[in-house]
Parts: sequence; C-alpha cells; structure tokens
Amino acid sequence: MPTVSVFDISGKKVSDIELADGIFAIEPNMYAMHLVVVNYLANQRQGTQSTRTRSEVSGGGKKPWRQKGTGRARQGSTRAPQWYHGGIAHGPKPRTYGGDINKKVRRLAMKSALSSKVAGDELVVLDFFKLDAIKTKEVAKVLGALNTGKKTLIVLPEKDDVIYRSARNIAGVKVSLVNTLNVYDILNCDTLLVLKDAVAKIEEVYA
Repeated sequence: MPTVSVFDISGKKVSDIELADGIFAIEPNMYAMHLVVVNYLANQRQGTQSTRTRSEVSGGGKKPWRQKGTGRARQGSTRAPQWYHGGIAHGPKPRTYGGDINKKVRRLAMKSALSSKVAGDELVVLDFFKLDAIKTKEVAKVLGALNTGKKTLIVLPEKDDVIYRSARNIAGVKVSLVNTLNVYDILNCDTLLVLKDAVAKIEEVYA
C-alpha cells in the first residue's frame, strides 16, 4: 500500500495514511484516461450553433426571371445558397457532441488518474480544514503553507459553501466534492489537495 503524509493547515506533518492499492497504486491506463477526457470535453460543448437553410430564409417565392431565353443561368429562387441573402448550404445545426463511456472504463480512468497523482508525488492529504467565515486570504495562506502548485484541486468530502466561496476567487484553484470529481480536473491540476475524510469516501466509492 502506498503511504503518504498527512498535513495540517500550517503545513506541518501530523501523521501518515495508507492508501488502497486498487485505487491509488494501479498502473495508469493512458488510453482509458484519454477516452474519458475527450468525452468530458465534448460534453462541455453546447452544440447550439445554427444557420438558416434556404427553406428557413424569408422571401424568394417568385422566380427571378423566366426559365429560357434570357441567356442567363436558370434560377428558381433568390434564397438559394449562391444568392446574397440566400440560405446557408451545409451549415451547422444544433447537435450533441458527447457520447457515453462504459462504466468500467470510467472507473479505470479515475483510478488511473488518482494513481498517477500519487506516483508523481502530486497528492497532498490535509488532516482538517474548516473556516468560520468567508476569507479568501485564509485559503491562500493554507495553500502557501502546503506549497501547492499554480493549479490546485481541493477535494472535500461534503459540500462546504464557506470554503467554496473563499477559494473560488483564487486563480488556478478549484473546489470539488468526491461525488463530482472527474478525471479531467484531476489531470489538469498540479496539486491534488484531498481532505483526509475525502480519501476515505473515495476508497468507499471506488473500492
């Protein structure tokens, strides 16, 4: 079992914690992580872009000129794609970019992402973190004491609006819950800061 240090908010080591082998010490599967990240980013796309086709553009009911005898190309409507103010041919329409990923692949990707953070010494376990009032300066002080990277993901065991609202204004810092944790956020951060209680919940969910 991998063993990592547990720190307090002042940055001092208070104890050690053993992590589950099946979650934090597997061989990272790059392909599974790639699939899940690409799917996550695709699902973030709104897909609401839309252009009008010739059937949706107003006007164009009258034939511009007669079919034969003018010497010009035959035209049936002034709203055909080649006309100014005409409809758009093959333009974008609302669509869904995302898809489904097999549950086993998602779990494998999550375990791989967590294991890669442990292997890269980018996982920091915090013993306890609680704020009485919304203070961004206090969160910044804790992150400075723990010497976290520019991008830090704070994982909480349960919802805490005080910590969330205190940290949301710090550039590069994001707060997540165990049940909203995703592979992209884990791989995208320099430091994964997990509360001790959240570690237990992660092991319970992915055991």
